[in-house]
Amino acid sequence: MISPCTLVCSIDLKTGYCFGCGRTREEIAAWMDYTDAERRALMETLPARLETVERRPRRETRRQRMIRERDTA
Repeated sequence: MISPCTLVCSIDLKTGYCFGCGRTREEIAAWMDYTDAERRALMETLPARLETVERRPRRETRRQRMIRERDTA
């Protein structure tokens, strides 16, 4: 199952989005109940959401590393 989790589980109080993945608490809790289509649709919104959070992780996240490794392969 695909997941946007980057193991940076902390919620931005201003936006309500996780600093690591961009999901809300409710979306994180319901992730296992979503269909593949619902997961894909939500994942398309996450990059824009992450642009709105106040603080970003300082270290390279697992997601960033996976994308970097995929793009260099």
